[in-house]
Amino acid sequence: MKVLVTGANGYLGSHTVKGFLEKGIDVIAVAFNKDNIDPRAKFVFYDIFNSSKSIYSDLDYPDIVIHMAWKDGFKHNSHAHMEMLSSHYKFIEELIEGGLKRLIIMGSMHEIGYYEGAINENTPCNPSSMYGIAKDSLRRSVLLLAKQKGIKVQWLRAYYIYGDDIKSNSIFSKILAACQEGKTSFPFSTGKNKYDFIKINDLTSQIVAVAMQDKVTGIIECCSGIPVSLSTQVEKFIVENNLGIKLEYGAFSDRPYDSPAIWGDNKKILKIMRGYKK
Repeated sequence: MKVLVTGANGYLGSHTVKGFLEKGIDVIAVAFNKDNIDPRAKFVFYDIFNSSKSIYSDLDYPDIVIHMAWKDGFKHNSHAHMEMLSSHYKFIEELIEGGLKRLIIMGSMHEIGYYEGAINENTPCNPSSMYGIAKDSLRRSVLLLAKQKGIKVQWLRAYYIYGDDIKSNSIFSKILAACQEGKTSFPFSTGKNKYDFIKINDLTSQIVAVAMQDKVTGIIECCSGIPVSLSTQVEKFIVENNLGIKLEYGAFSDRPYDSPAIWGDNKKILKIMRGYKK
């Protein structure tokens, strides 16, 4: 098996590349630089949005493409999300026209929008940020294209990722940065919202397990399946890392588009993980 990972130098991409390599799988890592990419991977400097008809052959005919590249993923209302949407679709279309049969794309819980409860593949989507709208639109169009072309697609919804926090752009990385600056307090919201937190190494294991089988396809929630309040998770992080900093509760208002409690239904991913371990 030969797996190609786009966005391979990113926070999630670099961990995913390593996860496949640890299973003895050949990896083609596509990015604009290789600072964070495991040297065991074959690094390819390539603009995937160059609209080349030969893109599949240019990228050495991978068996599976895992599309993770996404500009401004942490800036939910960046203009880049809608501006780049057609480029993502064109890249995927050209891969399929070139002969690709298996495609895995990273989605997001933000496709759902304001919702309370567990999310599965049947949960209606009503995204309330440009990031969510773009991801939702790409998913709908790619699943339609895949059905027309007869290829297998696995759309993986990610949730609140943590771990290796210095390299991320999460609240955990911001708290670490504040500590390094010598700050003893950190402005915070009420922290009451509940999310599905998953360690990056656990998420990587789930992504690899999905790729290693093609029986379970479509939308797959990559998650812990457990709702935890933001305050509980952050306070735990502070204690575990022995950080001398306290949260200033109520310094920020909760964002109006954040759900009171939202998490993934982990039935499909547990089925995959159990089968993969066998």
